[in-house]
Amino acid sequence: MCRDYLRPALLIFASIAVGVVGWSGSVLFLPVALGFPVLWSISQTRSVAALVSSGYFLAASRGLPQGVAAFYSSDIWPGLLLWLCASLSFVTVHAVLWTMNARTRPFRYVLAAIIMAIPPFGITGWAHPVTAAGVLFAGWGWWGLGFMTGGLAGLATRTWPAVAIALTGFWLWSAAIWTDPKLPEGWRGVDLQMGASLGRDAGLHRQRDMIATVRGAASDGARYVVLPESALGFWTPTVERLWVGVLHNADATVIAGAALLDAWGYDNVLVAIDRKGGRILYRERMPVPGSMWQPWRSWFGESGGARADFFANPVVSIGAGRGAPLICYEQLIVWPVLQSMLHDPDFIIAVGNGWWTDGTSIVAIQRTAATAWAKLFAKPLVIAFNT
Repeated sequence: MCRDYLRPALLIFASIAVGVVGWSGSVLFLPVALGFPVLWSISQTRSVAALVSSGYFLAASRGLPQGVAAFYSSDIWPGLLLWLCASLSFVTVHAVLWTMNARTRPFRYVLAAIIMAIPPFGITGWAHPVTAAGVLFAGWGWWGLGFMTGGLAGLATRTWPAVAIALTGFWLWSAAIWTDPKLPEGWRGVDLQMGASLGRDAGLHRQRDMIATVRGAASDGARYVVLPESALGFWTPTVERLWVGVLHNADATVIAGAALLDAWGYDNVLVAIDRKGGRILYRERMPVPGSMWQPWRSWFGESGGARADFFANPVVSIGAGRGAPLICYEQLIVWPVLQSMLHDPDFIIAVGNGWWTDGTSIVAIQRTAATAWAKLFAKPLVIAFNT
């Protein structure tokens, strides 16, 4: 009887360890997440596969309860509830597609991986093992993504030890020669440490602080200065006039996060400002579900919440180049970056406002994911975060 429970227990504990280590915030540890398809495939029953999936996902997203509590200034219970609800799609997909048939199991796992990469399930498709392609196959682009998909399928077969050994070889080689993505030439990403006040304090004093930060970066020769998500607060004609006036004698262009309000809600955007004026550069495709994106409001005739432009503006033109912007939550899921890569941008811009993640690994994981995707497609990367 004890043996009947020992194997499932070991699989569940192993899945938790894989989630914790793989998504620790260190980019070179991402391939540890590839242990999940192995554990899923060797589960002997559907219920064990569901528990293994739950253990992996909950461990990988372990910072969510504390982060939600900080965001809403509440106790831990709302965060725990959201944490469990968010895991339902991941667990459901992997439980439903699990099978005892060894022949079809790898195809079913790949199907589960695809489902968790695109909407609607991909909306909460965090901790996707395919992200490890950026470590194992750096610079291989779409070929690397294809090999990674094949590797995931192989890990769900009975020959998984041989596949694991091969992937480990790629991992060790990549770790031995690893270098971080380069900055685009002439670009500078500015990290801030302004906590919860960023985006909420929209006074003139705060705008002047931002202006001083940009001038400092531009004085070092940067032609494009990137500020984090929400750096400018609300984007209004007054804010635009202030910044355009400041930049009228400068050659620098400022890329900064802001919120664009209307009667029905708001867009989380990036704006580009230079001496000629300001413009909306990018509208976030996938805001954070629940705290920002609240589609149920429209069902009851209410307004509010951020709009999701799911497949809009995958690349934007900036000067002579084309960039792929990723705002905050978009760095944790798969389809926004892959949609952008279909258009072969020249670089990636990753911004975020992670003040509410203090004490968690969420910002580190966001940086890790953005770095992995940039390495996979050999794209320069500029990052700007507020903590």
